[in-house]
Amino acid sequence: MEAAGQGMTPAIQGYHAHVYFDAGSAGRARALCERAAAAFPLKMGRVHERPVGPHPDWSCQLAFRAELFAQVVPWLMLNRDGLVVFVHPLTGNDLVDHRDRAMWMGAVRPLDLSMLDETPVTYDL
Repeated sequence: MEAAGQGMTPAIQGYHAHVYFDAGSAGRARALCERAAAAFPLKMGRVHERPVGPHPDWSCQLAFRAELFAQVVPWLMLNRDGLVVFVHPLTGNDLVDHRDRAMWMGAVRPLDLSMLDETPVTYDL
């Protein structure tokens, strides 16, 4: 696939969905992530009760293969229970994936992109 004037479009190996929460919504976030992990063949990360990486809020990561996007993302849309969910592709370029290729469910939160660069990255899905 080629985008006009952009060269080759990178392949998407998978996605990360980051469920954001705070002390008052931690139980809802944990339950949502556990339900997602039970419903789909994805990897649920740790439930971080502090900001981690570029994420400004407490969060839990759901990592899934590209072919699951059409199932996982609509499910999150319908079941997020008011929680903010940040979804980005995994193309191997963390900075661009977080900054330019992401989607938000709920409020857009300010990411700290200073720790990300364009060094190729590989993820285990």
